[in-house]
Amino acid sequence: MWINRELCVNCEQCLPYCPVGAIVVNDAGEVEIDFAECVECSVCLRSGVCPTDAFQQQELAWPRIIRKVFSDPTAVHEGTGVAGRGTEEMKTNELTGRYRLGMFGMGVELGRPGVGTRLTEVEKVTTRLAALGVQFEPGNPLTQLMKDTASGLLRDDIKEEKVLSAIVEFVAPNEKLPAVLVALEEAAVEVDTVFSVGIIDRLTSSGEAPNVEQARRLGYSVGPSAKLNVGLGRPGRPA
Repeated sequence: MWINRELCVNCEQCLPYCPVGAIVVNDAGEVEIDFAECVECSVCLRSGVCPTDAFQQQELAWPRIIRKVFSDPTAVHEGTGVAGRGTEEMKTNELTGRYRLGMFGMGVELGRPGVGTRLTEVEKVTTRLAALGVQFEPGNPLTQLMKDTASGLLRDDIKEEKVLSAIVEFVAPNEKLPAVLVALEEAAVEVDTVFSVGIIDRLTSSGEAPNVEQARRLGYSVGPSAKLNVGLGRPGRPA
């Protein structure tokens, strides 16, 4: 994103709209965009707050385009063909058969409006998880930016890009949950951002959520289900 200086009147009405504080006033009293901090989310443009329409979207080349597809909810990932930072598996799970009994799914979202994250920080999480042998979701756009999923290392040319948030998505056997949670605790003191963790758990025939209970026994506070598949569909059945 850039500001057309011939149109901008420096009214500063746009400053509160940037979710990462990248719109600033320079020493000359001019409103400008800090390109190093801008995540190309286009909130400033879509908000319509500028009285002179001074915001303009420039053509984004690689690797800066990474910022937009991970920050603008309307942008489509080239590798997935859809917008958004995760996959449908995190929402439909049982209907697509992705999460089997004896396995848990997890989504770790790094960054938030007001904070954002650089992909170097995301790599601190993915490398720790890769060392535990988790299976990264191949349809996830972040997974597609890895050099290889065995190491969890990201491509060198994109590591310094800043995005609004990125979701690490994977599955692992139930017995690995304690080690995964420890790895995330260790990463939490290293990363220069915030992250949240969501567990996807298959209910047993008696209605128990084994991994939710396991996390609680380990001393973690687990919130109530935000999404619940009630089993009205099954993998392989037509809609």
